[in-house]
Amino acid sequence: MVIKIALLILFFAVMVGIGLYARRHAGSVEGFVLGSRSVGPWLTAFAYGTSYFSAVVFVGYAGQFGWKYGIASTWIGIGNALIGSLLAWVVLGRRTKVMTQHLGSKTMPDYFGARYGSKALKVVASVIVFIFLIPYTASVYNGLSRLFEMAFNIPYAACVIVMALFTGLYVILGGYMATAINDFIQGLIMLAGIVAVIASVLSGQGGFMNAIYEMAKIPSDVAATEGQLGAFTSFFGPDPVNLLGVVILTSLGTWGLPQMVGKFYAIKDEKSIKTGTVISTFFAIIVSGGCYFLGGFGRLFDNASLYGEDGSVVYDSIIPYMLSTLPDILIGVVVVLVLSASMSTLSSLVLTSSSTMTLDLLKDNVIKNMSEKKQVRTMQALIVFFIVVSVVIALDPPTFIAQLMGISWGALAGAFLAPFLYGLYWKRVTKAAVWASFITGVGITVSNMFIGYISSPINAGAIAMIAGMIVVPVVSFLTPKPDAEKVNDIFSCYDEKVTQTKKSTLE
Repeated sequence: MVIKIALLILFFAVMVGIGLYARRHAGSVEGFVLGSRSVGPWLTAFAYGTSYFSAVVFVGYAGQFGWKYGIASTWIGIGNALIGSLLAWVVLGRRTKVMTQHLGSKTMPDYFGARYGSKALKVVASVIVFIFLIPYTASVYNGLSRLFEMAFNIPYAACVIVMALFTGLYVILGGYMATAINDFIQGLIMLAGIVAVIASVLSGQGGFMNAIYEMAKIPSDVAATEGQLGAFTSFFGPDPVNLLGVVILTSLGTWGLPQMVGKFYAIKDEKSIKTGTVISTFFAIIVSGGCYFLGGFGRLFDNASLYGEDGSVVYDSIIPYMLSTLPDILIGVVVVLVLSASMSTLSSLVLTSSSTMTLDLLKDNVIKNMSEKKQVRTMQALIVFFIVVSVVIALDPPTFIAQLMGISWGALAGAFLAPFLYGLYWKRVTKAAVWASFITGVGITVSNMFIGYISSPINAGAIAMIAGMIVVPVVSFLTPKPDAEKVNDIFSCYDEKVTQTKKSTLE
């Protein structure tokens, strides 16, 4: 217990120290929100990765989908690395940096307003961001607090409140730069921690081959493959169709999430994007692949404590129970590992939400003539408000972690992915098509919450994203073309000539 507490105290001290150090970057709006657009590739890549993977993945998703799909759940981590990281950086990175800097946009709603010439789109997008980031934030608190209960026997409510206080403190102090530096340190902890945990858990099961052998003896309880031996060690698992839905939501979803795409706004230059692509992909393979691979062995730890009163599996308890068998020093490492992942995600979420509300909704709409200083102060106040609301939800979460995250990602990525992606590449996208995408993404997710015509919120989110990709081009072709002169002016940023050294072009 002394070791675990010492690790925590050191972790929190470093975080607050970095917040104080980064205060000099947080005086202006662009400094507070984007680190003055001067963040290097290593910090940006780690910020992207640590914002991507949190306690939601480590505790919620790895536990639930490892239990459902066995070793095949590793495909989710591979999808996260190749689609959610590698392709996202290749397809979105450079164009996002160039166009958002040309438009002067600091947030995703700001981008929609400037790209499509609509103040209403900007306002509605900011409301969607604020509403649907709350359940995601609550799910992060939920996952981390369950792990703290296991490691320290601290009440769930106390865990949530303490974590919220520290998150708010260093984000308010240092803004984006504080989160980026902390993310780098937290990312290093995550890389080392996940490798150590996997090695220890498999060692406790007699090694990798013996763990696979024992998993192969467990019969499938999925309807399509019920009773089949070896389903949980097969290539695509017992339920490949639903597995694909999870891969789509968790991988493609990042392309439309404001807290993820915002990392490309802040990166220093285009050359940094190449370096960041490699680092981010490597990080995702180790962390996400490792989490889902570990979760795939969850059924080896089947125990009565994993079941609720109605006999159903409490998925959020699987990973904490697996880890409870580890030595104390490793439990301390795990707690700091998941704390690192979660705090970085939380800081990204609260900063995204507060900046969106301030710059896209309150400024010029509710509060006229907001000075630079007042904008920063308003963002800091909204960080506190956002944390309080998400804590209230986390103290009485309505459903499993994965479902909370599925609702949030489904609505946000379903609404934003298509108009954001098409808007970077295609001049023909119309304002009406963007409205249609907003309605489709939020409509499918929210209506499914109440009616339940799609069995899983995860699949509903995946369907919402795919629907948006179809709706935007269809509506764009059916509605009048946008003003050619304005669109050409926006896309002129890609034609701007830059000079390079011969060395860099040879590379």
